[in-house]
Amino acid sequence: MTLALAFLLMLATVPLLGGDLRRLEDVRLRFVWLAVVAVAVQLALIVVAPEGDSTGHRVGHLLTYVLVGFVVVANLQLRFLWVVGLGGLLNFIAIAANGGVMPASEGALRTAGLDVRDEFTNSDYVENANLPFLGDVFAIPDGWPGANVFSIGDVVIVIGAFLVLHAATGSRLFRRGRAQLVANE
Repeated sequence: MTLALAFLLMLATVPLLGGDLRRLEDVRLRFVWLAVVAVAVQLALIVVAPEGDSTGHRVGHLLTYVLVGFVVVANLQLRFLWVVGLGGLLNFIAIAANGGVMPASEGALRTAGLDVRDEFTNSDYVENANLPFLGDVFAIPDGWPGANVFSIGDVVIVIGAFLVLHAATGSRLFRRGRAQLVANE
């Protein structure tokens, strides 16, 4: 939910910075259907059926990152997509190091008004977490829109998505570089 709100806010910045959202029609992504499958699997694991085989849920969660990682690698020609991939890799490392769950700090969970859960969730408190600094250690406070916990990987993903979006839509942030590139050809 938090990332979805961030992406919506990002879309609003495009016209403000002189970009044209219609240019997104020209972006051609390969294997995007795998990313859709990954999101559907995560929703199934977290929302539809969080109870059940914990090992299966954890393996499924890790596999969703592998699927999205494949999509990122297949589309690295898209300017700045590597930054999004780096954020995803940081999250994958934290999740893999903790048995398929993103470790969240108790303080961040408390700040966001979230409880430790007894069923599978993609992010939760992990006792003696490995690489806890890569986990969900930041929080949007309870009572704010999108109150939740997030990681440094999530921050890198949002920064990368912002860069990809503005480069693809030709916002003022990237026009000078594009003009120089055309002049050099």
